[in-house]
Amino acid sequence: MPERALITGANGFVGHYLHEHLASHGDEVHGTDRSSGGPDICDVEAISALMADLRPDTVYHLAAQSDVAASWERPLHTIRVNVEGTYAVLEACRRAGVSRVLAVTSADIYGPVDPSMLPLTEESAVRPVSPYAASKAAADMICLQAWLGHGQEVIRARSFNHFGPFQSTRFVTAALAERVVAAERQEPHTVRIGNLEARRDFTDVRDVVSAYRLLAHRGTAGEAYNVCSGNDIAIADLAAALIDRSAVALDVVVDPDLTRPVDLPVLRGSKDKLRAATDWAPAYSLNQSLDDIIDSQRNAVDAATAKQRNES
Repeated sequence: MPERALITGANGFVGHYLHEHLASHGDEVHGTDRSSGGPDICDVEAISALMADLRPDTVYHLAAQSDVAASWERPLHTIRVNVEGTYAVLEACRRAGVSRVLAVTSADIYGPVDPSMLPLTEESAVRPVSPYAASKAAADMICLQAWLGHGQEVIRARSFNHFGPFQSTRFVTAALAERVVAAERQEPHTVRIGNLEARRDFTDVRDVVSAYRLLAHRGTAGEAYNVCSGNDIAIADLAAALIDRSAVALDVVVDPDLTRPVDLPVLRGSKDKLRAATDWAPAYSLNQSLDDIIDSQRNAVDAATAKQRNES
C-alpha cells in the first residue's frame, strides 16, 4: 500500500536508490540531506519541525558518517553523527507520531569472528573494533531502547556490504572499478589494491533498498534483521573479476596506504530472518552487479573526458 515516506541522508548513494524504489511503488517520497540544505541530523528541534511539517508514515533513517577509514581520523564526529543523530531522528519521530522507523545500522558491529561462527545471525555477539562500528553498535542500542522504553516501532536493518553503479570511490568495489578503468586507458596498466585477503558479503544496492521497504512494511517492531546475500567473496576475487572485464592486460600492485588500521578478516551473514519475515531474495547476480558497476565507471570517465574537450 502506498504511503508517505521520508528518507534521511536522501542524497547519499543508497538514498538515491531508495527514493527511486519507493516512488516506483507509488509512495510519496520526501528526503532530507545536509548536503542540500537540510537540517543538521543532530538538531532535534529542526528535525522535529521537519517531521511535523511532512507527517510521514515511515521514516527511513540512512543519514550517517559511513566511511570506516574516516572514522579512525574523526572518531568523535562519527560518533556524534551516527549516535546522536539516530537519537535525534527517533525523538523527532516520537514527537510527530510517526508510525514506523527503519533505521540502518551495520554488520560491522559484529566485529572479528572465527570462521566457525559464520554465518553471522542477529543473535551473534556485538564486538565493534572501529570507531564507525562502535558508533553503529551504539545507534543499534538507541533504536532498541526506543522500542523497549517508548514502544516506538523501530526496525533495525544491519546491512552488510553493498555496492552498485555510481557508488562513491571511498568504498572498495567502486574504488577498484575506478582503478581498473583508469589503468585501461593509461600507462602503466597497473591497478593498486589494499588488503586482498579480507572477505565480505556483498549485496547489490538495488536489492538492499528492496529489503528496506519490505522490512518497513513486514518487519517486526523492535527486531534487528541482517540485510545480506549470505555469501562472501575475497577482495582478491572481486578485483580479479573486475580486471577480467578489461580488454587490456592489467598488473596488480598491493599498496600499504590502502589498508585500514584494523580490518575484519571475514564477514558473512545469514539472511534467513529477513527472508522469513518478508520473502525477500536478491534479484541481481554478482556478475550483473559487477558489469553495471564497471560500465558506470567507464561512462563517468567518458562524460568527464567529453566535458574537458568541450571546455578546451
